[in-house]
Amino acid sequence: MIAIVILAFFPMVALAGCATHADFLDMREQLSTVSRSQEQNHQRMDAVSRRMESIERVKDTDPGKQRIEDVVARLQKLEGRLTKLEGTTVQVSARAPEQVSPERYIPKLTKQTVSEESGSASPVSQGITPTAAFNLAYNDYLNGKYELAAAGFQRFVKDFSGTSLSPNAHYWMGEAYYNLKDYGRAVQTFEFLVTEYPGNEKTPAALYKLGLATAETGDLAKSRKSLKRVLEEFPSSNESRLAKNKLAEIR
Repeated sequence: MIAIVILAFFPMVALAGCATHADFLDMREQLSTVSRSQEQNHQRMDAVSRRMESIERVKDTDPGKQRIEDVVARLQKLEGRLTKLEGTTVQVSARAPEQVSPERYIPKLTKQTVSEESGSASPVSQGITPTAAFNLAYNDYLNGKYELAAAGFQRFVKDFSGTSLSPNAHYWMGEAYYNLKDYGRAVQTFEFLVTEYPGNEKTPAALYKLGLATAETGDLAKSRKSLKRVLEEFPSSNESRLAKNKLAEIR
């Protein structure tokens, strides 16, 4: 039961607007410890039950009946303490915040809002390294958890705006939106990357995906413009061939 609570709890903490990366990792560690304690408690209770059953079978014929009854009483007391501890564990798990929709915590991304959020690193950045924070969101993306990934990268660009991973975070956030078929936000994210980081290694890929996303929105003129930029500005990139093929489709 505690494992289910933990699996349900992590996304909530990661998405909650007031939660920080440090809070997320600290609570994950606490719940992991609680889970291990829960498992140990269950093992102890099973052992207690087996010992009590064994004692009950022999106590009527054993000459040390009083001694056995004393042992049984102590075992019953121990079982009661373990049961109480189990109840405390459940109460700890119950303090998780109520489940909310990820969309509530993914604000509409525009160049202005990103610039405002990217002014300086948040104090919570001291609780986790940029690489660890990036990897948390990237792992969600790799596992197909695109809503969590988008929220994680959004949080990353707020907390670690000045790091070398910022362009990558914007790119994968755009990819997450694209996979969610939220093409409007994907376009905004890729446009921000192309505008703010024109010389970055992710720029050709962002331009290509911008062409795909705008095509999905029905803006074929803008799509062709982005794809042509890939051919003109990054002719030797891997995306150049892909852009050429896509242009042939939408002409």
